[in-house]
Amino acid sequence: MAVETRYVVVRNGEEVKTFVDKKQADEYDRMLDMAAAMEDLVTASGIKISEDALEQLGVYLAENREEVLYALQAKRRPQPKKPKPEEAESDAA
Repeated sequence: MAVETRYVVVRNGEEVKTFVDKKQADEYDRMLDMAAAMEDLVTASGIKISEDALEQLGVYLAENREEVLYALQAKRRPQPKKPKPEEAESDAA
């Protein structure tokens, strides 16, 4: 008999998703926390939006948090690495 460890993300008493890797489960749980915070932010703004659309928007913003930070100019995009001078010379040859 095989024994497997599974990590279950639970929200509001319901199993949302199951993982075999604890790190992935923790990351997903953190993403759901961020999505809930985004939903609260939009709700507090008074913008009229359906519950389904609000949930989708919250998850989208949380999943794309790096892009959100770039858009808010809270974080700079990484600059592409420049080739080393010796690599550039060998490419030219």
